[in-house]
Amino acid sequence: MEQSVRVGHRTIYEWLAALPAFLVLVFVIILNTSHTMHAQLLQLGESVWEGYFLLRHDPVEPSCNLNMDIDVELNRLIQERNSQPVDEFDLFAPEPVDPAIMRKSLTAAKEQCQIKYDQYDATKDRITPAVQLFRSVELGVAKFGELGMATQRVMLAILVLICGGTALVRRHHISLRPMVTAMDYRVAAGAQFIAFSILFYSVYSFKEIAFSAGVEVSTEHAVLHYLWIFGFGAPLLITLYQMVVIPKEAKPGGNFLTAQLAVPLYAIMCIVSGIYFISADHPAGIGIYLNQMMELSQLFLNVGLYVWIGMLLKRTEMSQKVFNIFRPLRLPPEMLAVAVVALAAVPTAYTGGSGIFVIAVGGLIFMELRRAGARRQLALAATAMSGSLGVVLRPCLLVVIVAALNNEVTTDQLFGWGVKVFFLTTVLFAFFALITRKEPGEILNRPEGDVWPEFKEALKPLIPYVILISVTLLVYAILLNAYLDEFSAPIILPVLLLVILIYERLSQEKDVLKRENLNIDYVEHRLEDSWDDLRTGRDSMEKTLREATTETTGHIGALLMLMGMSVSIGGVIERAEVMAMFPTEFSSIWLAMALLVVVLVIVGMFMDPYGAVILVSATIASVAYDSGINPVHFWMVTLVAFELGYLSPPVALNHLLTRQVVGEEEVRLSKEEVKGENFYYRHEKILLPLATMATALILVAFVPLLVAY
Repeated sequence: MEQSVRVGHRTIYEWLAALPAFLVLVFVIILNTSHTMHAQLLQLGESVWEGYFLLRHDPVEPSCNLNMDIDVELNRLIQERNSQPVDEFDLFAPEPVDPAIMRKSLTAAKEQCQIKYDQYDATKDRITPAVQLFRSVELGVAKFGELGMATQRVMLAILVLICGGTALVRRHHISLRPMVTAMDYRVAAGAQFIAFSILFYSVYSFKEIAFSAGVEVSTEHAVLHYLWIFGFGAPLLITLYQMVVIPKEAKPGGNFLTAQLAVPLYAIMCIVSGIYFISADHPAGIGIYLNQMMELSQLFLNVGLYVWIGMLLKRTEMSQKVFNIFRPLRLPPEMLAVAVVALAAVPTAYTGGSGIFVIAVGGLIFMELRRAGARRQLALAATAMSGSLGVVLRPCLLVVIVAALNNEVTTDQLFGWGVKVFFLTTVLFAFFALITRKEPGEILNRPEGDVWPEFKEALKPLIPYVILISVTLLVYAILLNAYLDEFSAPIILPVLLLVILIYERLSQEKDVLKRENLNIDYVEHRLEDSWDDLRTGRDSMEKTLREATTETTGHIGALLMLMGMSVSIGGVIERAEVMAMFPTEFSSIWLAMALLVVVLVIVGMFMDPYGAVILVSATIASVAYDSGINPVHFWMVTLVAFELGYLSPPVALNHLLTRQVVGEEEVRLSKEEVKGENFYYRHEKILLPLATMATALILVAFVPLLVAY
């Protein structure tokens, strides 16, 4: 349901949604870069002007009396002291006046005053025009950083509302199955109308409580309250419209019960949590938990950046050239899928969540596996699982959060065991993928002849990318002292991809000119035009950024709305004391582990990883520790169980996200492709990841207990 009316070269949708979302994402990048830049400016200022922190502001002239006459002041103090009546029975009466001590004190005070004036004069003399120019830049960057930090929550709320509205208008939200019939569309719109009615009532109730509590509400929080009220009020009209106006492609008829599967997951979560909070006479509950989500604004803004990074990467030629390396080896599709899933663990470790990685790069992985000859069911399985192996590797932000919330474990311990878990799951995936091969024969096809020349030719196109990536990272390291880790990755990677896109734009222009055999003068003229295009934002660069951001907004909206409602479901579980039903003591550590595994998988089915980690840290973790389970062991089990939950029906979030990015048509064709096959191949996209992660979970959970006990 994308608006097709155009203004200039852009649709109204791109003006109202994609452009604001782009500005928010760019603002976040600039804001976080400004923090690093400010630290470097302070370091530079200190290295050029020693004691620069004294020069950052104009010094204040001392208020002491530099020209004090010590004798006159001494006589005044003595007379003042002698004029006061003295009670000889007063235990706290002042000591008799000692002129020598008082003179010494006055002399010391005058010397200190002289020192202050000397420092004042010296500092004032050191504030040269160069210092003034430098500090104006440094203080400007500092003020921008302060302003940005104060508005981060508002920026996240704007991003959630813009992208969530986009996903609503384009019917792009995540559900158990797509909308097909007219009944599906009406039921989904009706459920979302109920969900937004609950959200509107909740945020309005929260605003009334906040403004009537007798405590001053900050400007930022006041803006947030009104943003939520407007942002959840407007969709009520949109959903009413969608209940009446059904898309032309919808099939007539439909079944009311099966249409429930087409209801977006966020709407189901919202209705469930809303019913609980309203029945508990706490209608502001969802609004309160949404504002708690705002306290982690940097984390959720990074989610948006990672999705944008994925859409930009999708538009580069780099991934295609990486896949070209494997072609000379003539790997069977199963081995290629294993290689792709293993390699995908590295970028997943930077994104911090498998779902984020799937929605960011899943479409790209599916497309490349299909291009290499993988059957659709296998490609869908590998895509859904592409982010599952890297969440235990350094520098995954999810592991950092676990260590921050639990003093019993450290990041070094978790990442150390994470490497072992990564190799285990990789071997298991390879094992199940290879024993279920459809084509008999050798696991590794032996290519005919010498593959080295072809392999070397496939490596050559990657050399410029290696150079560009190295230079960009070196520039960040030298100028900003910023290195690619879990904190800087969402800031550095978009810039890195823009550099790659510019390089590809220029390379394509040169290739076109060479193929046309144009004369050198015309070549130079066209290259100059190309640079002009880059500077003015015309043609492919502008179009690439616009298309990437347009695609990003729908994905961000679907993901952030789901995460927001997942936080409220966590609040329901916490307030309802569901975990209090969980036994606190077990007669057997084996029984404790078995029950914990089941609970953790269920939590992984319904909650996003960050909310799930917070919930488990507050409730289940202590039970595991008290049962004698090693904390590091418990959290390794937790991370693997979460990944199994994200791949397990009935929800299977990673599969839903895969369907979101590869398209409904490919999922439909995958079913058509396996008609007449046995049960395994008809459901390979579900069974292959399940077999891998379930086996890994059993081994990770119980083998260490065998060794320890």
